[in-house]
Amino acid sequence: MSNQPTGEGQGMTAERPSDRYLRRRLGALIVLFTFILIGVEAGARAEQAVGQPEEPVVAKGVTLSGVDLSGMTAVEAESKLEVYASRPVVVAFQGRAWRFAPKTLGADFHVSRGARAALAAKAGASLELGVTVDQLQLDRWERTFARRFDRKPRNATVVLRGIRPRATRSRFGRKLSLASTRIAILTALEAREFGPVQLSARILRPGVTSREVGRAIVIRRASNRLILYRAGGRKGMRVQRSFGVATGQASYPTPLGSFTIASKQRYPWWFPPDSDWAEGSQPIPPGPGNPLGTRWMGLSAPAVGIHGTPDAASIGYSASHGCIRMLVPEAEWLFERVREGTPVFIVDA
Repeated sequence: MSNQPTGEGQGMTAERPSDRYLRRRLGALIVLFTFILIGVEAGARAEQAVGQPEEPVVAKGVTLSGVDLSGMTAVEAESKLEVYASRPVVVAFQGRAWRFAPKTLGADFHVSRGARAALAAKAGASLELGVTVDQLQLDRWERTFARRFDRKPRNATVVLRGIRPRATRSRFGRKLSLASTRIAILTALEAREFGPVQLSARILRPGVTSREVGRAIVIRRASNRLILYRAGGRKGMRVQRSFGVATGQASYPTPLGSFTIASKQRYPWWFPPDSDWAEGSQPIPPGPGNPLGTRWMGLSAPAVGIHGTPDAASIGYSASHGCIRMLVPEAEWLFERVREGTPVFIVDA
């Protein structure tokens, strides 16, 4: 018979029993050695842990400015105190509030020092977080804030809406009290209170409210009417009295626009204006023949005024040289009820 292997084993060398035994023994040794290494490493770690002291923590019930730091490490306590110390300080005035970071107001809370103090404190201790306030920074903030806060009062005035006068709304002003505000904020910061801190300010009253605007005149040039309004009605103005007047001729029209009464005279002289229609005329003293009647209310428009006239027949027409003529008794009545500065609106209506 031939000594060559046949079948499936053809071309391969058969493994001897001794080789299989050695391979198994080697595998077992590797596994054993691995477990030994793991055990040695774990033991070293345990020994290292036993040799190191535990990180200290804050005793039970210790608070700092009301913040409970029980069981916290220094890092944890400092982190919690940072959140507390960064809360915005609220300042308020008449229902409105503003919020500012404590550092903006010059406050520096002693967070690290507070955390160390908490670690050293006995159980149940109640401590306060220290704070330092930079007075120069607080002063700078106060001046900057005052520029935003302060507000001048606004007087009511008379404006024309369409062909009717209206009183605008007045507004109260305010001015921050620097000394009182500084004391209030300092007190709050040193007491670790975050507000709202009530600001101290002086209220400034407007000189003229909508009910104090007085009177206004509207002259409707096209219909030759003068209407006197006074404060107190709708939108602060109501009709007090209406008059027929004479306004300027087409060649000498009464100017349109917004004016004021600039001057008042009783029994005025009439002086000829620098105009071709008055060329060669002489001044006329007070008396029955004076074209200005007995009262003159000069407007801020040059050489134009409201006055009485002896020519009653001209009332209701465009007959003057630019002025507004009234019957003498009515001009005298109006003269007593208006003052210099009274608004006069002349409209084409």
